[in-house]
Amino acid sequence: MLIHPQINPIALELGPVAVHWYGLTYLAAFALFMLLGRARLKHEPYASMTGPRPWSARDVEDILFLGVLGVVVGGRLGYCLFYKPAYYLAHPLEVFAVWQGGMSFHGGMLGVLVAMVWYARSRQRPWLQVMDFVAPCVPTGLAAGRVGNFINGELWGRVADPSLPWGMVFRGAGELPRHPSQVYQFLLEGLLLFVVLWLFARRPRPMGQVSALFLMGYGVLRFVVEFFREPDAHLGLLSLGLSMGQWLCVPMVLAGMALWVWAGRRALVPARG
Repeated sequence: MLIHPQINPIALELGPVAVHWYGLTYLAAFALFMLLGRARLKHEPYASMTGPRPWSARDVEDILFLGVLGVVVGGRLGYCLFYKPAYYLAHPLEVFAVWQGGMSFHGGMLGVLVAMVWYARSRQRPWLQVMDFVAPCVPTGLAAGRVGNFINGELWGRVADPSLPWGMVFRGAGELPRHPSQVYQFLLEGLLLFVVLWLFARRPRPMGQVSALFLMGYGVLRFVVEFFREPDAHLGLLSLGLSMGQWLCVPMVLAGMALWVWAGRRALVPARG
């Protein structure tokens, strides 16, 4: 049985300014996106696109900026709507109190989708082409966020068998060992999903299938990890004994499956002309 190290959430203090580890993980996520995005420009079909709108490093910067806005706005609204709709309906001004915490991955993803729709239209590019570019660059950012969760000792797992070698006691979660679900998510939704997507996306694929693989991969891995993660205290387990996170993953996986089939069939249709 392990004890959570209770790392100081403040990484550095410079007078009145405190730099938190969680903020540094966000910076790491942004830096990784820029690095991977520039490498993604060398993949097809982006590397061979010429003409008036070739893909460039400027696109990576613009996508990151809009993506961050989508994550923040969508993540906050998603949390308010999915997890505490009654509370925020009664206290609407607290929707803007982001410093109090409360973000939803699924809401953030929807926010990114909307932001990328705007980007694709403004650049006159197919939306799925943009999403296929973005998808392999996302999991490392998710992994960085889980590192922040672990450092903060939050979003811990369910109570584990005392014989589990890596069972961990978290401050504020009682004296029983729990699954370090943040580590599970770091390894599965972060590193494993990144490796699978990056290898798959290095070769030309039917437009939309890289995005479809992300939807299916994240949805399935998150669904599995949720069996080890403590559900939100104010919600508990919902219908069929599943958590809110699992129910939100179901349409995600179904959408990914439908997109995969659609993209494959579309690629088999010969071009007219």
